[in-house]
Formats: sequence, structure tokens, C-alpha cells
Amino acid sequence: MLVVEADGNYVQPFLTNSLDIYSGESYSVLITTNQKPNNYWISAGVIGREPHTPQALTLLNYLPNSVSKLPKFPPPVTPPWNDTARSKAFTKKVLAHMNTPKPPKNYDRRIILLNTQNKYNGFIKWAINNVSLSLPATPYLGSLKYGLQGAFDQANPPENYPETYDVMKPPVNTNTTVGSGIYKFGYKNTVDVILQNANALTTGVSEVHPWHLHGHDFWVLGYGEGKFTNNDESKFNLKNPPYKNTAVIFPYGWTALRFVADNPGAWAFHCHIEPHLHMGMGVVLAEGVERLGDIPHEALACGLTGTRLMDTHKH
Repeated sequence: MLVVEADGNYVQPFLTNSLDIYSGESYSVLITTNQKPNNYWISAGVIGREPHTPQALTLLNYLPNSVSKLPKFPPPVTPPWNDTARSKAFTKKVLAHMNTPKPPKNYDRRIILLNTQNKYNGFIKWAINNVSLSLPATPYLGSLKYGLQGAFDQANPPENYPETYDVMKPPVNTNTTVGSGIYKFGYKNTVDVILQNANALTTGVSEVHPWHLHGHDFWVLGYGEGKFTNNDESKFNLKNPPYKNTAVIFPYGWTALRFVADNPGAWAFHCHIEPHLHMGMGVVLAEGVERLGDIPHEALACGLTGTRLMDTHKH
């Protein structure tokens, strides 16, 4: 397969016989049908987590063969789910095509988001800088547009984590807090986000997480091992970083992203493994809300904005 595009943007083409596609990602590949005109197996398996199902199968069908004609050879075996070295090597091959917009050389603001597994009232949660996201009843966009300060937590969520935190071990204090605060950025600010992975509740376990940003593409400036420090900036790729909307953080590692806050609104940024989002692994980013015009009523029908809308209709 010749990989030519990732998340809607062209990449430097490269050949591979397997693709790592994390939840939220998309790729375009080219293949040349230059084999003998038989049917061929295509296998799909699970990476990042131990699979409890067999790999899935489909057929590459050469006409005029019937799709009921199964290949003579066994299907290819998908790579081992825990071959992290192979996954990192594949991911680092994804580089921007030369016509892709270049990232700004400097950032206006940086937030560092520590991903941890914790407990809250006895339930397992995921948390970001020890805050597990709990979405409020009122949609953020209406709350911000109409100044409804009681709709969500007004305190700014933490932009970093304690320097003494050991990302290689389970949290000493397993408890987390729950919050609904948001990160607000100046319109057209350049923002760096460092996603920092850590040990989960179980010793020796750090999971893979694909993070997806709504409303923007970002440049993936780099990946690293262990705890991110300012010295790691020297490893950033400002020449041809891939321009994507989903990026993975590997076990015990970090991923550096850069984006321009130029799309007015309130945007979710979260792990695209859906149960992890529901367990609190996400944040909300907002910029330029004052530039928005009227918001469709359908986006205001819940919570305090719903009440406001209904009161307006009464009059």
C-alpha cells in the first residue's frame, strides 16, 4: 500500500504492508492490481490492547472471479497487538507533503495535559491534570455566548501537573476530582499542547490513547519517551510535521501538538476511545466566541439555554 493521505491532508508517500489506524484517524492508500487475477485476503486486527476476538477478514476481488471463491493461501497474520516499536516506526513515517502549510515557528501558549487513570467515588475514571471531565447539562457554546456563568465551572482548569509526579508509576493518591472548566485561548493564538502519558492504576500498565481535536487540524511536532521537559523542544519537527486532527500517545510517552486557535467556538479535545471520553478523558477548548453570530436553536435546547429559549418564546 502506498500511503498518500492522513486525516484529509496529503503526506509524503511511503510504502507499507500494514496500516496502524487509531480510532478517529483516516488514511488513503493506493494499490496496484498487478498480481495474478485471483482473490486475496485482507486482514484487520487490534493494536494497543489485547484482542479478545479473532482478526477480521475481507477480500480483494479480481473480476471476473466470484467473491465466493476463497483464496488458496491462508490470510496474512496482523502484527502483534503489543509491538509498540513497530507502531512507533509506522507513525513516525507519516510526514507532511511539501505543499502542506508549515507550523508557526513559535507558540503563544503551552498547556501540558497529564493523562492518568484514577478513582472517583469508587469508580474508575480517566483524568487530565487530575480533573475528570464531566460535561454540563448546558452546551458550552450557548453558555459562553450568553454569559451564563452558572452553567459550568468558571475556574480555569490546570495547565500543567506537579513536577514531582512520576509518570512511570501508578498515582500515589488514586483519587481524582471532577470538573467542567474550559481552556480559553485568544483568537488566532498559536497553542502548543503536550500530551503526557503515564502509568495507569495497575503497575506496569500504560495504555495507548488516540487524541482527536474538533474544529481544527494540528501539526504533530514530535513524540518522545518518558516525561516531557523543555529540553525536548530540540526534537520538534518544524520542517514537515504531519497535519492531522488525531494523534496517538504511546505508553509512558509524550506527543507534542501545535495549532492555531482561529475557528470561533467551543471545541472538544478528547481520547477517541469512546468509553475513555465518557470516563473523563477529555478537555474543552474555546476561542473567539464573541465573533459568532446567531447560534441555531437546536444547539441551545438543553439546560439553562433551553430554559432561556423557552422563556423567550413565551414572550
